[in-house]
Amino acid sequence: MNRSGVLVVVSAPSGAGKTTLCSMLRRDFPNIYRSVSCATRAPREGEKNGVDYLFVTRDDFSKMIEANRFLEYAEVHGNMYGTPRDQAEDHLAAGRDVLLEVDVKGAANIKKLFPAAKFAFILPPSAEELERRLRKRGLDDEASVKRRLRNAAGEIAQARWYDAVIINDDLRRAYDDLKNFYLASTLAPSLHTSFIDKLARDTD
Repeated sequence: MNRSGVLVVVSAPSGAGKTTLCSMLRRDFPNIYRSVSCATRAPREGEKNGVDYLFVTRDDFSKMIEANRFLEYAEVHGNMYGTPRDQAEDHLAAGRDVLLEVDVKGAANIKKLFPAAKFAFILPPSAEELERRLRKRGLDDEASVKRRLRNAAGEIAQARWYDAVIINDDLRRAYDDLKNFYLASTLAPSLHTSFIDKLARDTD
């Protein structure tokens, strides 16, 4: 029985555990397509072009904006990030689920284009724990850590309009919540309209 693909959008402030949780979801559901975002920042240690991000120059990024090649794009922490349009739309049309990891601005833009998409927000258990995680991962200098913490308050406030809030105080429990949210999203009637209409006709 075929159904339409579901678009699942996950957001979180830096350090809340979004990347780890989404990686766990893709491990258990390998058929989910993870959209690889474009980014103008330099790769961090261990990151691979085309796997973690599509690393592009600002000039190339601007050209992609002009060609309307993004579902959403935004400047975050001084760098540009964008979700390629064609990849996501092609997979959804083919009935494949798509997972997007984007910031709150990008999620708001996607909601306008795909009102049937499902949105989950990952929260840290406390502000103190968020700061501890940011410092522990050792990816940012002191100025960047402080900037991310300042931005976190505004990002967290946007969690109110998401479909689900997942508090990452325990990784296993948070993952179970994300997995259950994804599975419930695949049951939405809007994804099964063709089957519903056919069955209604056949039983008439």
